[in-house]
Amino acid sequence: MKLHDLQPVPGSTKRRKRVGRGIAAGQGKTAGRGTKGQKARSGGGKGSFFEGGQLPLVRRLPFRRGFTNIWRIEYVEVNLERLGRFADQAEVSPQTLFEAGIIKSADRPVVILGRGDLDKKLTVKAHRFSAGARAKIEAAGGVAEELSLEE
Repeated sequence: MKLHDLQPVPGSTKRRKRVGRGIAAGQGKTAGRGTKGQKARSGGGKGSFFEGGQLPLVRRLPFRRGFTNIWRIEYVEVNLERLGRFADQAEVSPQTLFEAGIIKSADRPVVILGRGDLDKKLTVKAHRFSAGARAKIEAAGGVAEELSLEE
């Protein structure tokens, strides 16, 4: 078998109907469109959102305001009160937070927020810290280490 021998299985393809090509073709004169009327005209017919003259749904609804920033970074929020379960002198990172069940995934960036108190000396590694959280960690004798977003 060669390339020039290839052809579709008999009966699997159908010839295109060529309308408006004379009376002998069976689809001449009105070309299957009937006689006169909106749908018989070229470009005729109603639009996809036409609702019989009623104000269409797309015009009845208010515009969607604003825009979506595609570069937005969504942080996983962790408050200081959640860090109380770690032992003194421990290192807290996104991976250890995940293993402790505090966050659902270690892949997303983490921000530490300042709600609650911290009485343990911890080394906290996160992608971002609120000013209050950083102050409370350092006041307890710990270290707030900022990770880059690639880590």
